This record gives sequence, C-alpha cells and structure tokens, in this order.
Amino acid sequence: MEAKHGREERTLDALFAAYRDCPTPEPSVNFMPELWQKIESRQRFTFSFRRMAGAFVTAALALSVALGVYMSIPHANPYYSETYVDALAEANSLDLPDIVAPVFTDQADPSR
Repeated sequence: MEAKHGREERTLDALFAAYRDCPTPEPSVNFMPELWQKIESRQRFTFSFRRMAGAFVTAALALSVALGVYMSIPHANPYYSETYVDALAEANSLDLPDIVAPVFTDQADPSR
C-alpha cells in the first residue's frame, strides 16, 4: 500500500512541476470583449425560452395576486351581501298561500 501512495505522490509532484513550467499567458486588451462574444455566441434558443418562461410565471403570479385582491374587496352589488340561505328564506316565505294544512277525515261514519 505504501508503494502505491508513494508512486501516486511522485506522479502528482511531477504533474505540479510540469504545470509550474508552463508560461503564464498575459491577457490582451480585448480579453473581456472576446470572452463576452464567445459567451453570447453559445447562448441558444433554450436560454431565451427559459427567460420567456420565467417572465410568464412572473406575470401569472402577479395576475393571481391581483385577482385575489379584487375578489377580496366587497362590492356594492346586493347579490354579494346576502347568503344562499337568506335568498332561499326570502324566496320561500311562510306568508305564501301555497302551504297546505293537513286534512282530517272522519273514519267513524261509513256512509261518507
């Protein structure tokens, strides 16, 4: 096991030494503009689609919040102020003549 670690360390030391021997390139004056040109040239349709999808989600969230606020504000319409039970009670008032009283028949007289 020690031989394996020793060989790996020597290989790693050699790799670091080769890296140190490489010359360090100096960036030119046009380094940043060229870098941004490369980045922008690699952007594809998926990036713009992702941006449009994000805008759509944001607009949907804003519309949902706006509709929620609109629906929570009480309106001056009389139908919104009464409940379903109140509307049924008003439609089926006890003062209406269509209520029928029970009919009593006399079972003792068979001639009738």
